[in-house]
Amino acid sequence: MAELSLAISDLHAFYGDSHVLHGVTLDVPAGEVVTIVGRNGAGKTTTLRSIMGMIEKRTGSINICGQNVIAAPPEKIARLGVAYVPEERGIYATLDVTENLLLPRKVNDRGMSLEKIYELFPNLHMRGHSQGTRLSGGEQQMLAIARVLRTGSSLFLLDEPTEGLAPVIVQQIGKAIALMKSQGHTILLVEQNFRFASKITDRHYVMERGRVIDMIPRADVEKRAGQIQQYLGI
Repeated sequence: MAELSLAISDLHAFYGDSHVLHGVTLDVPAGEVVTIVGRNGAGKTTTLRSIMGMIEKRTGSINICGQNVIAAPPEKIARLGVAYVPEERGIYATLDVTENLLLPRKVNDRGMSLEKIYELFPNLHMRGHSQGTRLSGGEQQMLAIARVLRTGSSLFLLDEPTEGLAPVIVQQIGKAIALMKSQGHTILLVEQNFRFASKITDRHYVMERGRVIDMIPRADVEKRAGQIQQYLGI
């Protein structure tokens, strides 16, 4: 599997005339799990959407393995091996679980098989013929992650994957992310649950008002706990 790295430099993004990101710079080396943390409205989701080419007006550079994709459309970025799991999950209500899993186009043949996906998320196997609207929030999140694992992508953008989920489901999501990392995947994660993120992440970028204001390596989390609480208001 080709490992993808991500390097963002001086990224600015706009919604119409509203300037949302102000010179964001961060790096996600191949094979690492990196988290963006910050309070609501800090620009975390906009950063993921900008990487995926879903924000029309952007400046700066977004390099995926050295290729600047700042002007590329989402479909071209996806073909490079980048997959996005949005906060709203994007499950198709009229399709059942298996149809949702099979829908996205593969970028290569190195994706996870349905058998392996069902081993990782046994709930999905049991609910294979259930419509998307009949799944619980946790099952929908499992399906959203499983769907991109099947595509063969190597760089994953995950937006709030544990939001509103029961602890037992959060554990399954954590297991999935750990497995993805062990297989050489690169993950950029937006996550409000810092306790969850701190267990699986190599480093944390702190965002505030559209800017990256700090980077905290995993090794420094414990000694900087007070500062992190101030950043996040927890």
